[in-house]
Amino acid sequence: MAKYNDLDPKCWKEYEDIYTDSLWLIHRRDNSGAHSASYHGNFIPQIPNQLLRRYTKAGDWVLDPFMGSGTTLIEAQRLKRNAVGIELQEPVASEAKEHILQEKKEAVTTKIWVGNSKTIDLTPIKERLGISSFQFILFHPPYWDIIPFSDDPNDLSNSKTKEAFLDGLGEVIDNTCAHLEKNRYCALVMGDKYAKGELTPLGFLCMNLFLERGFLLKSIIVKNFEETKAKSNQRSLWRYRALASDFYLFKHEYIMVFKKRK
Repeated sequence: MAKYNDLDPKCWKEYEDIYTDSLWLIHRRDNSGAHSASYHGNFIPQIPNQLLRRYTKAGDWVLDPFMGSGTTLIEAQRLKRNAVGIELQEPVASEAKEHILQEKKEAVTTKIWVGNSKTIDLTPIKERLGISSFQFILFHPPYWDIIPFSDDPNDLSNSKTKEAFLDGLGEVIDNTCAHLEKNRYCALVMGDKYAKGELTPLGFLCMNLFLERGFLLKSIIVKNFEETKAKSNQRSLWRYRALASDFYLFKHEYIMVFKKRK
């Protein structure tokens, strides 16, 4: 099997900080350096850190189709991986660029493009960078309409229906994974939705988008999360609501790892 990371199995005892279990209990977000918790849709840096160390090597190319605040790109720089981020909103991309430049590493290339990941042409971007493919793609899309990120109709968070959201994400997968090197990996970070008394299993619905396209499912990781901004300082209230009703409070989201078949 081709080597897809820099880990040395002979030194496996030295990698105590790398997770190998499917339950990730991370109680504190890494806010070091350029990482900012201000963007309302960002995710904790430990997720890309763990995934990039497991599924990429130094010098590999990483693609983030939903760049947001640039968390994945910052971690890629720290780990000596090259990275490309695509962001729909120009102001968000500009702010992310400022954060990324705080830790700019000369040994790696980090590029940002403003565009729609459903339709952006990655071929000229690869030609400009002198590469033939990406070795890893990390998808962290909106969790449907839980948080509206913009007024842009192309924004998946503005999808009017569940079907429209899934169709849009499927377009992103098709457009980006066509440029993923065969036998390499991609990952999806996704949470479920609860609204109007019903749970929508977004995680598994999105997982099926990859399976329908022939990807091999390698792992389903459950990651805990603590209070969100929307529920901060309201833990007792939400506990009361749960006890007074028939639902459970979300304390997890999914990280699903896929392999592109040869």
